[in-house]
This record gives sequence, C-alpha cells and structure tokens, in this order.
Amino acid sequence: MRRKILCYLMAAALLLCGGCSAEKELQKLSEVGFYLDTVITLTAYTEDEQILKDAMEECGRYEQMLSRTIEGSDVWRINHADGEPVEVSEDTAAILRCAAEISRKSAGAFDITIAPASMMWDFTSGKAELPDAEALAAAAELVDYSKVQVEGNTVTLPKGMMIDLGGIAKGYIADRIKEYMKERGIEHAILSFGGNIVAIGKKPDGTDWKVGIQDIDKPTGEYMLVAANKGGSTVTSGIYERGFEIDGVRYHHLLNPKTGWPEQNELASVTILSDSSMDGDALATAAFILGREKGLELIESFPGAEAVFIDRNRQVTYSSGAQEYIIGV
Repeated sequence: MRRKILCYLMAAALLLCGGCSAEKELQKLSEVGFYLDTVITLTAYTEDEQILKDAMEECGRYEQMLSRTIEGSDVWRINHADGEPVEVSEDTAAILRCAAEISRKSAGAFDITIAPASMMWDFTSGKAELPDAEALAAAAELVDYSKVQVEGNTVTLPKGMMIDLGGIAKGYIADRIKEYMKERGIEHAILSFGGNIVAIGKKPDGTDWKVGIQDIDKPTGEYMLVAANKGGSTVTSGIYERGFEIDGVRYHHLLNPKTGWPEQNELASVTILSDSSMDGDALATAAFILGREKGLELIESFPGAEAVFIDRNRQVTYSSGAQEYIIGV
C-alpha cells in the first residue's frame, strides 16, 4: 500500500514538473509588418510562431478591405460608386456603425467623411506646404457624417463625398487580431499598431503590461507617463505624430472636420484607456478636436473609457478613473 501511495506521489510530481517545464518552454516571439501606413509588431508568449505569421497575414487581409487607396477595397468602392449603393463586408459595416455613433456623440468632432479635406494635406513627405485655403474650404463643405447611409451591409454615400477610415480602422483591426490570437490559444501578448497598443491578458508572471505615453517635447520613445494595460487597449493621438512647422505654427494630422485645418487648441495629446481599441481610436481623435473640457465630457459619457489629456504646456488632466492606470512618471 505504501508503495502504491509512493508511486502516485511520484506520478503527481512528474505531472507537476511536466507542467512547469511546458510553461517554461513558452517563448517570447515577435512578428513585424507594415500595414495601413503603420509598423505593426505582434509579440506573444507561445511555442507556435505560425500563429504570429497568420495573424500578420490577417492584418494584410483587413488592409485590402479597408484601405482608401487600394483599388477594389470596400472603402475604394464606396468612394467610387457615384452615389450608388455598395455591398460591403460585415467588418466594414460594423466600423461604419461605430463611427456614426461616435460622430453623433461628439457632434461631428470625429467624421470619416473628412477625406476630401485630409487628402489636401501632405504630412509624410517632409515638405512643409499648406493647401490652398479656398480649395480646402470647398473640400470641408463635403464633410458630413450624417449623409453616410448604412442599411445592413449596404452603404450609400452621396456623389462627390469620400470616406477615410484611417481614424478608426487600426483600432478595429487591433481588436480583431486580438480575438484571432486568443482563439488560437494565445494567453499573453502585447500588440502594437502604432499609436494603438492592445494586450491579451497580463504578462506571464501576472503583472500588468506597461505602456509609455509619449513625452510631447522629446524624441519618439521617451515617455512622459507610464500607464498600466491590464488586457485592454491604450490609444494615443498627438500633434507630434505627423506634421510640420511653418512660422512657429505646428500643422498636424488631427484636422477639424468643420474647417479642414489642424485643430489649434490647448492640447498636445490625448490617450484613451478602454476595452475596445476601435472605440479608443475614434475617441482619441474626437476628444482632441473638442478640446480638454468638452473632450472630457465626451469620455465621461462612454462607460469603460478613460482619458489622459496632455496640454501643450505639459499640464495633465485625467478623466474620473484614468489616474488609477498611471504607474509611473
């Protein structure tokens, strides 16, 4: 009897050790790609490198669907339909419905029909050139989210108008890639989509992920604050990301939909802490355009979303629950 008990104990010990060994075999693997004009880095603790490769291929599939410039994409077909209805994927329809909700709640501070105005700006070539003011004003007249009609998967956009999902698509893709990787068995991962950081679970040791909030006055990678990510989304939009200066004025990519010009208010960046990166993506833009006071009201109206506002003078303002996430300065 004692021998049987000893055998059972030894077997249990071997099983426990085997479990520990398997846990130790999990490697920290990464895959890097470039989609939607963004460097994407997927980092996960796994033994299966193929999961990361497949997830990156999914990013490419979504880009083919959602890019404004790729001929045949859902967005391209909507923009070239001359006002006729277009059948799109469920993914595209879901993004359009979310965009419409945030546009309504922000009184148009976020607007995917910004494309006619945003196309007149070049923030990536390194040239510091302003668009023609009259032409930009005419383009801004074509911006009106309320004219986008979505019925099921059918989208109708008035002739002459154009949409651009650049302010929300990355967040949607980040959310979908997160779910894809979870379905493939990933339990610990951190996914970087430029200004969108999404986590799966916590670190293998049970601690929160740490996400730096860029210092508005220093080179990329130097942080002003550090926020905890407990398995959700951290999204930052700031005037330092893409833009140029002329005569001491910073012209950046965060355009006011009503004017087509970069919004010149007191803010330098807005960080959204939320479960959904799609929501965070659009809310970061909307809150920035609205400014600190009205932007804060917007964020407080979204359950589960928190925000960190950084003014150009480095003053920091938190939404009601945001400071709980800040773990370093």
